[in-house]
Amino acid sequence: MSGTLANLIYGFTVALQPLNIGWAFVGVLVGNLIGLLPGMGALSAISLLLPLTYTMHAVPAMLMLAGIFYGSQYGGAVGAILLNLPCHPPHAVTCLEGYPLTKKGRGGAALGIAMAASLFAAFAGIAVMIVASPLLIRVSFMFGPVELFAVMLLGLVAGGTLSRGSAIKGFAMTVFGCVIGCVGTDVTSGIMRFTFGIIGLSDKVELIALALGLFGVAEFLKTVNRNDLVETAVTIRASDLRPSSRDLADSIAPTLRGTLIGILFGAMPGTGPTITTFIAYAIEKRVSKFRNAFGSGAIGGVAAPEAASHSKTQMDFIPTLTLGIPGDAVMALLLGALMIQGIQPGPQLITEHPEIFWGLVASFFIGNIILAILNIPLIGIWVKILKVPYRFMYPAAIVFIAIGVYSANNSFFDVFLTLIFGIIGIVLIALQFPVAPILLGYVLGPMVEENLRRAMDLSNGNLAVFITHPLSLFFLCIAMLVIAIKLSAYFFLKTKSNSDSL
Repeated sequence: MSGTLANLIYGFTVALQPLNIGWAFVGVLVGNLIGLLPGMGALSAISLLLPLTYTMHAVPAMLMLAGIFYGSQYGGAVGAILLNLPCHPPHAVTCLEGYPLTKKGRGGAALGIAMAASLFAAFAGIAVMIVASPLLIRVSFMFGPVELFAVMLLGLVAGGTLSRGSAIKGFAMTVFGCVIGCVGTDVTSGIMRFTFGIIGLSDKVELIALALGLFGVAEFLKTVNRNDLVETAVTIRASDLRPSSRDLADSIAPTLRGTLIGILFGAMPGTGPTITTFIAYAIEKRVSKFRNAFGSGAIGGVAAPEAASHSKTQMDFIPTLTLGIPGDAVMALLLGALMIQGIQPGPQLITEHPEIFWGLVASFFIGNIILAILNIPLIGIWVKILKVPYRFMYPAAIVFIAIGVYSANNSFFDVFLTLIFGIIGIVLIALQFPVAPILLGYVLGPMVEENLRRAMDLSNGNLAVFITHPLSLFFLCIAMLVIAIKLSAYFFLKTKSNSDSL
């Protein structure tokens, strides 16, 4: 325990350095703002700011990107509660109880409860990270190339579950991402793969071009015809955010239940944030003693999903940093950002780069407090920002995308590649193919290949090594189980739809 406390103190010395805390503040502020804007989200914001990290040290870069991620969760609750505007899918369920409270004139109280539940849940998730860290350090020494291959393969399999919809399509997009990750010159043999004679692809497909194309350009193209803006007469002052003592009492149990659900789902790779909030709401609706109030403005229906969202957000960093298995597309992008810095995510991260892990943990404490303080005086400004027309927002974003991609490597080819991926992304979205697994395949695919080669070299080509190592066998069994469950569900639904049509 003393070692953990010493590590946490070390993390605060890292996070509180002026440069690091400054970039963390930028991250949470931008994330909070981005969380308000429909169609943007943490994924688009991190993609936009990714070029900036090319010239930054690893610690401030990760603190800024992580701040955007959990900061956007706060902003999303504002639109959901005050305007019935689910800017991002995880907050859609918050609309069910938050907006009815707003229509009753209690929108400020609902927002205050959401902030309190979020802050508590975030701290609970951080505490679990701290408690689990000694175990993670001990486990890290048990991972060699064989185990790393198995766990990365599990991450690829989980990629098919990053998005709702067909498991077949999800797995197909994961494989597509792996192929993109193989483009360029093979490090071992020196042979160029999948370049089609294009010199610009001889190195590799740049992460920033892929991410901004799929999650920036494609998202903007999808909503390019939106000319609407939000009309609202809601006015919220800082004093309105103070909930009553009864609201606080009624939200304690829902907050605890939502926090626990978020922690459990956050520890499981491949579970998205949307399903977590909906399950938290469904459970709360069933067990709450105020279940009759659900649908007309139950404070527990706001506290539970918001707590689940924030505790899961913090817990998502555990499998991402320590196993290299991202829980969603944002985590996959953060993995890519680590790789840009030359840092290999995985079980050895805590021991080899303690400044990053413990600096992030400490910055979570600092960043969440900053967010709680920021939201109180700026709530009126956030509501006004929600009224910005899309015709002003999106052209500006496209310009920033082009500038950011070009500035990363001073390459017009990367800008052209971003446009190509944007077109591919909008076509895939139109065909109802999930694009998030593509990014996961791009990030994890080369890592799977590298560890497979190392394992084969060490075992003289003996494939049995993957089942003779207990940890490897364990992760491979889980991967096969996930495939079996997803495929059986897919064929069951397909058979059911065919029988219904008859």
